[in-house]
Amino acid sequence: MGIDPSKVTGAWSEPVERTWSATDAILYALGVGAAAEDPLGPELAFVSELTTGRPQRVLPTFATIVGRPPVRVSDLGEVDHRMLVDGGRRVRWYRPLPPEGRALVRGRLAGVYDKGSGALLVSQAELRDAEDGELLCTLEAQAFLRGAGGFGGDRGPSGPRHQPPERPPDEVVTLRTRPDQALLYRLSGDRNPLHADPAFAEAAGFPRPILHGLCTFGFTGRALLQALCGHDPARLVAMEGRFSKPVYPGESLAVSIWRDEQGAIFQTTASSGQVVVDQGRCEVAAP
Repeated sequence: MGIDPSKVTGAWSEPVERTWSATDAILYALGVGAAAEDPLGPELAFVSELTTGRPQRVLPTFATIVGRPPVRVSDLGEVDHRMLVDGGRRVRWYRPLPPEGRALVRGRLAGVYDKGSGALLVSQAELRDAEDGELLCTLEAQAFLRGAGGFGGDRGPSGPRHQPPERPPDEVVTLRTRPDQALLYRLSGDRNPLHADPAFAEAAGFPRPILHGLCTFGFTGRALLQALCGHDPARLVAMEGRFSKPVYPGESLAVSIWRDEQGAIFQTTASSGQVVVDQGRCEVAAP
């Protein structure tokens, strides 16, 4: 298995059309647990298009599905996909996603970094409305290829980012994942067997299938919407975080939030006690 960093040119791909329906947005929302604990509460708008007086809304983190960068990790060399795990996301929204839409997304491989124990692969994307060309969101994705480090490349950015202040959090929102959460979330498009096949997960070094990093990201986004935005997707401006440890379906996720003038610093801890999303930062618009 080898990575060739010289193949990272930074060139943007040609735009690729992505479409989604109200059903796609609902399925994603269910996949990240929306309305599971309170089916008649404020998250009902994310999982139904038929509620009187309450139009359907779209969770902002749905952008990680429709805005996934149209790039291939295999372009960098031989890749063992059993060793590939999601490393983190950075998203900035310019307007809420509609329940149904057609957009153009272009992407690029922006960097590959030698972290010793593995290679950190960074890709970027921008999503534009296909009708008016206006920017909907920008995304940066990090993936970690275990065992692919040591090729003598640049280590890239390192060091602490967005560290929580040395005081108790202003709020902690705890959400529960279902034992079958990964099986539900994978219907939004990520069919990696690491999240469903026990034998594949064991071969990859895990005792059982793990939850998708982007599913954990979606749960965390729901907590931020609840605590900081009054469930209004138009108020979440930006969100980023690093997936530091795996989550197993059925665990609870506690999102600790430290508010500041722009939004908040956050981190997500699983019921195992491990911090599973760190270096978290979000920006929030005023109501």
